[in-house]
Amino acid sequence: MLAFMIRRLGLAVLVALTVSVLAFLLLHLSGDPAVALAGEGARQADIDMIRKTYGLDRPVVVQYADWLWNILNGHFGTSVYFKTDAGPLIFAKLKTTLLLGVAALSVALLISIPLGVLAALYKGSLADRLCLAVAVLGQALPNFFFALLLIMLFSITWRILPVSGSGTWQHFVMPAIALGYYVAPAFMRLIRAGMIEVLGADYIRTARAKGLPAGKVIFKHALRNAIVPVVALAAVQLGYLLGGSVVIETIFALDGLGYLAYQSITFKDYPVMQLIVLLLSVLYVLLTLAADVANAWLDPRIRVS
Repeated sequence: MLAFMIRRLGLAVLVALTVSVLAFLLLHLSGDPAVALAGEGARQADIDMIRKTYGLDRPVVVQYADWLWNILNGHFGTSVYFKTDAGPLIFAKLKTTLLLGVAALSVALLISIPLGVLAALYKGSLADRLCLAVAVLGQALPNFFFALLLIMLFSITWRILPVSGSGTWQHFVMPAIALGYYVAPAFMRLIRAGMIEVLGADYIRTARAKGLPAGKVIFKHALRNAIVPVVALAAVQLGYLLGGSVVIETIFALDGLGYLAYQSITFKDYPVMQLIVLLLSVLYVLLTLAADVANAWLDPRIRVS
């Protein structure tokens, strides 16, 4: 197990370094940062001054090495638009995005596990087709459009939930549903396929032959084994939810990383953009690493792969 963890950790470090290079190069792939910061109609003297002030006149390799060294030492740069340290600004917003991601993942599991089990138990029936229809609708319906429908229903028509802000738990209900429903179909199909395979196993037939209650057979024996792949998918989907919350946070004006990313793109705040991309990417890598370790602990056969 220790050797497996060391191998996965080494791979995670390599991926994180690659991501750091890509995050840094985003600054240069979008054009000349000095020209963008100076704005339209800026004089060449102003552009040269900005280039020298931010160290953009140095070789790209030197800029990257200096940026990465500062990141590793806890110096995250200064926001161009907000005129404050980028690190505290971003980490202050991270709590909201993490809360939204966990809430959306919980919604996805609450939807997908019952539907996946139901579809597997009644394979080929009307119930199975209805569950698959719910899954298809979840992936076909864009989350921003679904979010607008939720706003019209719960905020405008019924006036039950607040339409924007992040001050109370009520503010997270509609964003969590909008994000969670979009990723629920992947969980549902995986649980359905796993349950169908497990329900046909010999030990399930033996458990039924012993006269065990149907609920105990389904949830203690079948679901426990069918849900193992969901651990890896849950980590991947949580990383996706954290990185894909830009649109939802913008629609609901949640004060999180997604909304901050939208603001930094709008105002060409390159230090903040770079740090957000790097932070979310590293979180995604760490979540994937945690999923690999959890799967190896649950299924020892994975450790020898």
